[in-house]
Amino acid sequence: MQVKDRTFLITGAASGLGAATAERLAKAGARVVLCDLNEEVTTLAERLGECARACRVDITSAEQMQQAFDMAVALSEEQGLAGVVHCAGVVSVAKLVDREGNPADLEGYARTIHINLVGTFNVMRLAAAAMAKNTPADSGERGVIINTASIAAFDGQVGQCAYSASKAGVVGMSLPAARELSRHAIRVMAIAPGVFETPMMSEIPDEAAQALAAAVPFPKRLGRAEEFAQLAEQIIINPMLNGEVIRLDGGIRMQ
Repeated sequence: MQVKDRTFLITGAASGLGAATAERLAKAGARVVLCDLNEEVTTLAERLGECARACRVDITSAEQMQQAFDMAVALSEEQGLAGVVHCAGVVSVAKLVDREGNPADLEGYARTIHINLVGTFNVMRLAAAAMAKNTPADSGERGVIINTASIAAFDGQVGQCAYSASKAGVVGMSLPAARELSRHAIRVMAIAPGVFETPMMSEIPDEAAQALAAAVPFPKRLGRAEEFAQLAEQIIINPMLNGEVIRLDGGIRMQ
């Protein structure tokens, strides 16, 4: 799969991992459709120039995401949508029982699952339907879907029942989706980032962030968004990467 002159849809593109991926692919010569609820996605698209389009959408909405995919297909002209990098999601922390003995909020749990897991399925199903119509490239493939999981899918911490469950679901969908979509020559991969410098990380105290960075074996720091983008590009390029979840975490194992 080539990047230059191909079209990719990126969710969560207003900041963090999604924005870095959009910038990297655009720099490599791709056309990009940037999806996010945040209005900053429009600013990024304007900065990237003619190769970029912004689409303010909710990833859990079938209608809104269909509009985004229609935009991507139109932008791709006759080649069709080449790939999706799905980075949108939320982080949530809630103990099953709080200090006063109250149970966790059920609506909060359902919201995390709905955005992180149902939202991923929504993006993945629409991406697959769009890519299945493509004429195969010289490599024989029609497209690639890259989802974002988390090391919390494997090493969930206290208070992460909802977040870990949602990301474990993303991991669990990877292989069956790759097997199913193989008949359409569409690959499915997932990246499980560790602790990264993103807007979500900025919400925790500096002391906690420093402790997390110190826990990374090497390099002993938080991951950088551009390193996620670099891996996403490598997955796009390498046709043998399929049905797998890659931990991008510097070797950290959460306790």
